[in-house]
Formats: sequence, C-alpha cells, structure tokens
Amino acid sequence: MDSLFVCVHNYPFESFYFMENKVRVRFAPSPTGYLHVGGARSALFNWLFARHHRGIFILRIEDTDAARSTEESTRAILDSLAWLGLDFDEGPFFQSERTALYQKYVQKLLDENKAYFCFCSPELLEEKRKKALAAKLPPKYDGTCASLTKAEALTRIDNGEKAAVRFRKLEGFTDINDLVRGRVTFDNRVLDDFIILRSDGTPVYNLTVVVDDIEMRITHVIRGEEHLSNTPRQLMLYQAFGQPAPYFAHVSVILAPDKTKLSKRHGAASVLEFRELGYLPEALMNYLALLGWAYDDKTEFFSKEELIEKFSLDKVSKNPAIFDHNKLSWMNSIYLKRVPLSRLEELLIPLLKEKGYDIEKINKTWLHSVIELERQRAKTVKDIATNFDYYLADKITIEPEAAKKHLSPAESRILLLMLETELDKLEPYTIENIEKLFIKITTEKGVKLGQLVHPARVALTGKTVGPGIYELLFAMGKETAVKRIKAVLESK
Repeated sequence: MDSLFVCVHNYPFESFYFMENKVRVRFAPSPTGYLHVGGARSALFNWLFARHHRGIFILRIEDTDAARSTEESTRAILDSLAWLGLDFDEGPFFQSERTALYQKYVQKLLDENKAYFCFCSPELLEEKRKKALAAKLPPKYDGTCASLTKAEALTRIDNGEKAAVRFRKLEGFTDINDLVRGRVTFDNRVLDDFIILRSDGTPVYNLTVVVDDIEMRITHVIRGEEHLSNTPRQLMLYQAFGQPAPYFAHVSVILAPDKTKLSKRHGAASVLEFRELGYLPEALMNYLALLGWAYDDKTEFFSKEELIEKFSLDKVSKNPAIFDHNKLSWMNSIYLKRVPLSRLEELLIPLLKEKGYDIEKINKTWLHSVIELERQRAKTVKDIATNFDYYLADKITIEPEAAKKHLSPAESRILLLMLETELDKLEPYTIENIEKLFIKITTEKGVKLGQLVHPARVALTGKTVGPGIYELLFAMGKETAVKRIKAVLESK
C-alpha cells in the first residue's frame, strides 16, 4: 500500500467546520468498573468543549469485551454522569449492538485487500513473540498469513479453520498535530499488521472506535494520553476507509501526590465514592476541571456556567495532573458554606435517618441553625451528619486523650460543676447570656477562659475541636448540655 504521512488538521480548532458545521465529541467508557477520576475528567473536558462550542456531546458505551462488561458498571457510569450534571445529547450507544456494522466495515477492507485473514493460533503467536524477544527484536507479528490469497483463505475457512482479520499496516510515518501535545510523529516500522476482528467474529477496539467516530461524525477526540499510542493505527484506518480524521487532543495522566498512578490506596477514586463520602458534585466538577486545565494562574473557583464560558483546549497542560484529596476537601468545604441550607437539609436527612434519628420530630428552624453552625468547619456533608451526634445522641464517646487532658484535672471538674449548676438556672437561655456566664465563672475563679472552654467542649462533644462553645451550647439546648456535663462529673 501507499506510504502514510498524515498531518491531522493544521488549523486552530475554532475554525474547523465538519459536516453539519457543529462540534461533535463523545465520551466512550468501557463498562468494566466504576467511573474513576481519570474517566470523569475526560468526560468533563468533552462536555465542556461541546457546551462551549454549542456542539453535541455523545455517550457511547464500549462494551465489546463481553467477559468484563457488566450492567452494574453501565448503571454506575450513567449515575456518575448524572450526579456530576454531565448531560449527553445523543446516546447512550452500545457497541455490543453494532457488531454487524463493524463487520461490514471489515468486509470493505477485505474486499479492497487492505486486510487479510490470519490463521495463526494464540499458541503460535506466543511462540513467535518469545522467539522475537530472545532475538532482541520487537515482538510484533511477522506477516505469516499476509501472502495468502483470498481463495486460499476462504478454502481454509470453509474447511472449518478459525481466522482473525488483520489490517495491512501502512509504511512511512504518521504525523499527528495534537491539540494538547503538539506535533507527534510515529515511525510505522514499529507497528505490525494489527488485528481488527478476532477469530470469534468480535471486533477490537481500534476498529470499533474508528467506525463509530466515522458514523457519529465525531469532530474532536479528547481523551487520556494512554490512548496516544493507538492513534497511528486509527489514522491508518481512517485513510483506508477514505474518511477524514477528527482532531485529537490527548490530555495528561492524573497522578497521586507521590507521583505514582492514582489508585484505591490513595483514597476514593470513583465518582460514586465521592458522592457517598459527602462531596458536592459542583465541587468535584470544579476540582476535576483544574486537573490539567487552568484559566489563569490565580482563579480556582468556577461555576458550571463559568467553566463552559472559559474552557478551551489551548489552556490544557501537557504535564501530569496531581490529584490531591486535601485540596478537593478544602474546595468542598468552601462550597458547603455557599449552598442553600435547604440543599444541605435534603442531603442530610437520609444520613440522619440512617443513624436512627426521628427526623419528623426535629424542628426545621433548629435543624437549619445547626447546619449553619456545623458547615462552617465541615469538609463534607458526611462530616455535618457525624457532628449532629453532638446534639441528638443519647450518649457520646469521649476521645481518651481529650478526657485525660481536659477532664481529669481537679480544677477542670470544679469549673464544670460550676458551669452545670449555673447553666441549669440560666434564663433566658441565649448565646449572649451563655457567654456572660463563662466570663463570670472564669473571673470568679481567676482562670483564663480557655480553662473552662476546653473541658466544656470535651464534655459536650467528646472532642477537642468544634464550633464556637457559646453557639454549641445554645444549639444543643439547656437540658442536653446539663445532662452531658453531669454525666462527665459522675464518671470516675
């Protein structure tokens, strides 16, 4: 075949008009697991690009690997995209339902002698691979079946032999003008005649992705850099089918803070895990957008509308992005302070019910006041739900170190006894009067305010940190507060 030297669109993507004059992108996950951070970032970049250009965002489920693809994973992907707010305009399309289409394209290549049947068994291929490695050669297919005539191949198939189909690779070089990485050149000599249809009749990734992108009129392929090595093979197929190739933009990998591959050991990795941990979707979207993209060197917070307005591929970095859970938690804490209380109430009620609290008996005004108090320090919705135990639980667990430091000293117990006695008589029970009481007790005893605040906080919550002590006592209510302090004083 002719040599190949492909240069993919040397024009800026803003000027590109394709078919119906509209940008068309796709997110094409394999349903072999949950939607993880890298996949979610790819989906987001495609979605933002489509929305910025008023284009079309397509969802395609690449489920040709029947052994590993599951309905559960497909549902998880759909749930994750819905939770993040990444709506799609077309799809979902399932590759498992399009086998006849792929076979039609394969037949076209066979008819034009751009592909051929391969009868080499897996065992023979493995033997060839070992020999190549032993000879310190690249372990690529040696073209054993490439010279078979169509008649010879069809006779063997009629006799019951199983055959895969291989594409006849093009010679020369493949040159990619990547919208993120710039010009990337591949020497086709390192490639072999790759399989496009397995011997059981199922198509392989490099074929299906090209056929689908042609049929769906995809204009831009935005995906992770791990797919860059597949691009030369895919460009050969575009040329063989006589179809224009889309623009390619390969975004960098996402690494853990220790610069290793992001994995479960670094914390939550899937979108649904973050939902269960109490992160807000808008916070996760904002953070994901910053993994490899930046509008400028100072702006970190963007609404969905601002991301759509400002997103562009020319601001996507080639360098690996670092996923920092602490940074995400900080960002989420800022979002928690901004969202309406009614939204947090809606998210919290199921969590409080799980803890066994009778939500119907809780006064909504009081509920909102506690949410307002607790969200000032919380990193997640789950943190707020956990801290509701201060106010609603019959008993609390006191951290041993906190008890030793703040509840064991005799002076602390004397101060707590005074506080319990005075709180029980305090009327009206207001934040202002609670503050005055603390000042009165510490003044009378000649101690610093912290010497009463810290034991009181531990007695009330079991922890050394929490919201302001006066606001905490007020929200907790006199009866519960007195009961908690009395329980501490009666304990050994």
